[in-house]
Amino acid sequence: MNRPVSPLQHDYKQSASGRPKKSKALQWFAVGLGIPLIAVALISPIDKSPHPVAVSGPFLMSDSSDEPPVVPPVDQAALLEQAAALMPAPIPEFDKLVLTIRSGDTMDKLFRKNNLDLGHLMSIAELDEAKTRFRRIKPGDVFEVTHDNGDVVSLYSELGLTSALQIERQESGFAAEIIARPIEIRKRMAHGVINTSLFESAAEAGLSDKVIMNIAGIFAWDVDFVLDIRKGDHYYVQFEEVWQDGKYVADGEIIAAEFNNNGRTIQAIRFIDDNEHTDYFTPSGDSVRKAFIRAPVDFTRISSNFNPNRRHPILNRIRAHRGVDYAAPRGTPIKASGDGKVIFRGTKSGYGKTVILQHGGNITTLYAHMNSYVLKVRVGTRVKQGQTIGFVGRTGLATANHLHYEYRLNGVHRNPRTVSLPDAEPIDSQYRDKFMATAAPILRELEQFKSTQAPSVAYNRQ
Repeated sequence: MNRPVSPLQHDYKQSASGRPKKSKALQWFAVGLGIPLIAVALISPIDKSPHPVAVSGPFLMSDSSDEPPVVPPVDQAALLEQAAALMPAPIPEFDKLVLTIRSGDTMDKLFRKNNLDLGHLMSIAELDEAKTRFRRIKPGDVFEVTHDNGDVVSLYSELGLTSALQIERQESGFAAEIIARPIEIRKRMAHGVINTSLFESAAEAGLSDKVIMNIAGIFAWDVDFVLDIRKGDHYYVQFEEVWQDGKYVADGEIIAAEFNNNGRTIQAIRFIDDNEHTDYFTPSGDSVRKAFIRAPVDFTRISSNFNPNRRHPILNRIRAHRGVDYAAPRGTPIKASGDGKVIFRGTKSGYGKTVILQHGGNITTLYAHMNSYVLKVRVGTRVKQGQTIGFVGRTGLATANHLHYEYRLNGVHRNPRTVSLPDAEPIDSQYRDKFMATAAPILRELEQFKSTQAPSVAYNRQ
């Protein structure tokens, strides 16, 4: 009641344990101040004094003792050892060699020439993947070898566009694997106009020989690229380009094409069936192929057309010319114009070296004045359309290198350039719906591209 009041003012309350509580701000201050001091202790020189070092301060004081804690000496050697263990091991630098195979080279010869370990070569050659690769080496093949003073560390060689052989040395010896080389397929469009020739138009449009030959191959059944081409003919093509590691590698296959020849338009769209068989069809699903191609040689000139009243250049008298003569350099491949069977191969009077094929529908084709035959093409052999059966020459009654080609129906000669050729089968009914669904967007892309092109616009790769 009349209790004396202390002159001291207290702004805290006793805790349940009877001890005052510490503020959180003080605790965090202590932690923050302690971190740099610990770092200093780790990097400061070791105190070699026999007496332990005592570090004092309000942040290290015990709540229950006025005595400062004792900090043991810092073992800097141990700390450095621990730090080194955490650091990544340095990557050794090795020498690299690029070995290019030339005519007459062997892997043994190249290893000796470059002072590489022959024992390592023997170990590598025992691996199945390497054994197959070494057996097929040819001029131009490249092997990249990483070595350490002649000791092979790794070997790398491309097997093709999409795969490579990788060999690595391990503790137990060498290990080999076939690794993938990913590629990217890009679609490209092009437009060409013919002023002089198909090849020149392709060059002006920036197209490769492969693309233009594929275009000619697709339309070979409808267009004779020797006689049917006219100035102003033009074409549009959508095709694939192969890219790898951001770089253009090669042209791929044609996806769709349109050829406008002398007022007629022919379109072809690629279709790949479930068995990975590729063929080209018109937008309605009819095959662009026919049972026969018009010209059995590529990009030549006509030296003599079908003419029943022609004067023979050697005999100097009227003698019917019942075929077409295609002038071409000696050795130019001659292709079978259709599927068939060889019923004659040999020398046939004025025809010289000759091959005759029997086809379905009682049709035969004759190829004369050959320089030589393909060895495996013999009497009784079955050949496919487009298969090479021989090579252009000037045997028999011929004044220059050329192919004499005849087409006979029921034994009667017909003009190979104008005779109506039987069509190939349309797309299989089981694939028709799939083809139509696939063709629709391709045709839209082709039409959209056509609408942006002027007749003289050329194609440039981006």
